[in-house]
Amino acid sequence: MLESIESNPEFRVGQRVHAAGDPRRIGTVKYVGPIHGYSGTWVGVDWDDGEAKHDGSINGVRYFQARSDRSGSFVRAHNLSTGISLLQALELRYRGESTKEEEDEMYVLSASNKRVSVQLLGKDKIQHMLSQFEELTSAAVSYMGVSTPGVPCHIGTIVPKLKELDLTGNLLSEWKDVGTICGQLPALAALNISNNLMLLEICGLPQLKAIRILVINNTGINWSQIEILKDSLPAIEELHLMGNNISTIQPSSSFVVRGFDSLRLLNLEDNCIAEWDEILKLSWLRSLEQLHLNKNNLNRIYYPDNDRMDEFLGGNESQKESYMPFKNLCSLLLGGNNIMDLASVDSLNAFPKLVDIRLSRNPVADPGQGGIPRFVLIARLSKVEILNGSEVSPRDRKDSEIRYIRLVMSELHENPEEIKQLHPRYAELKISHGIEDERPSVGAAGPQKMASGLLSITLKCVGASIGEKPPLTKKLPATTTVGKLKILCESFFKLKSIKPKLFLQEEGSPLPILLEDEMASLMDLGIGNESIILLDEES
Repeated sequence: MLESIESNPEFRVGQRVHAAGDPRRIGTVKYVGPIHGYSGTWVGVDWDDGEAKHDGSINGVRYFQARSDRSGSFVRAHNLSTGISLLQALELRYRGESTKEEEDEMYVLSASNKRVSVQLLGKDKIQHMLSQFEELTSAAVSYMGVSTPGVPCHIGTIVPKLKELDLTGNLLSEWKDVGTICGQLPALAALNISNNLMLLEICGLPQLKAIRILVINNTGINWSQIEILKDSLPAIEELHLMGNNISTIQPSSSFVVRGFDSLRLLNLEDNCIAEWDEILKLSWLRSLEQLHLNKNNLNRIYYPDNDRMDEFLGGNESQKESYMPFKNLCSLLLGGNNIMDLASVDSLNAFPKLVDIRLSRNPVADPGQGGIPRFVLIARLSKVEILNGSEVSPRDRKDSEIRYIRLVMSELHENPEEIKQLHPRYAELKISHGIEDERPSVGAAGPQKMASGLLSITLKCVGASIGEKPPLTKKLPATTTVGKLKILCESFFKLKSIKPKLFLQEEGSPLPILLEDEMASLMDLGIGNESIILLDEES
């Protein structure tokens, strides 16, 4: 049995190639032919990394249109590679590089009298490879220039037990090749084809009944293609679609996405989705537990009411009775979006099982941009158990909710409806913690007026010019203002000619919160017992 790849193949427009000797430098052939003023045939390549010489034109003549001003170049054929087969990559990866003598062992001459290397895959060679590969269950051949499956009938023979295959960053572009690979590996459960630029047309894809995890990040795929893939993935549990410039969800037959009956995790991070209505099209996925939406362009979120549900279901009352949006969703990652409003935060309480939430790098959760601190997020989110990747312990919740009540009490409005609108959980939390309207705090001896309570505050020096000083723990009235505390710190730490700056260190928060309003009291800021305040110097 022979397997051959020509050493000087014919190039075609649209073909994926890599620089000879550098499988990580990948591009797409955009032109093959002569260049005015230069001899011979040239290959015009648009490089993925965008680091080349021009935009596809030279000396005022355009030969192709590159993606950017400097992502294109013209290359001689011998400086490019059209890649190798999966079988060759496996052998290189797990057997080591073959010697020059082995490479020269056999060749034939093509019709054009070119030397074509061949690889003998007879009985002896296959048995030798089987001795190494037959127990292999996981293989990674990323960035090795894989462009074809190789001889299909040999894949399953050589790696019959393969369960996980990483093909990241290769030259694959046709879905039928992916189908050929998967079709020969009946045990394959996890496949990663990220950073392969796949063609829009999906054909020749068999039923991939064993695939549980499919990673297709940065492949240029859109949701219309996902709808086609869905029919070939009856058992899919995890689907990763990062970095594909997806902006819309386009269901194939209704307003909401159906099918994907086993899908537990959907990763849509680093895409271009701006409207929450697009995400609501995923609300029918009955097994969905984790939805990753970090680094999109979302500016608000909401849980659909009855009117919105009618729109989704086209007025179908029978479906409406059994329809509960995102009924099993327990993890929603929204970091790095543009969410600004508290109504979006409060709406997360309506999701039936949501306990793991990420809101970091959104204006609403960034005190530096006028957002709310971590303790307010915890208090407003009634069911959250993991916030921004950090566990919310029972003590965290109790302390945060009491601090939140204090904060709201310090800025009480006379209009009860306004309080209810701005702070939906305020009344519920007061009852839960036994706090009355006259601003009490909970202490060892029972309810006390907040104004008369003392808070245990630990002060830590972090400024370089302040010098090493041990932390101090002081009992301070809740009415102590930031300005007064600065004066006290100057006295406590014997600071001379140093203007202090104070920060609140929040547990679970990546950065301390600057206390810049000198008229605000500890009570106003919701600073509770056993808080830590950092002392730095004004720059």
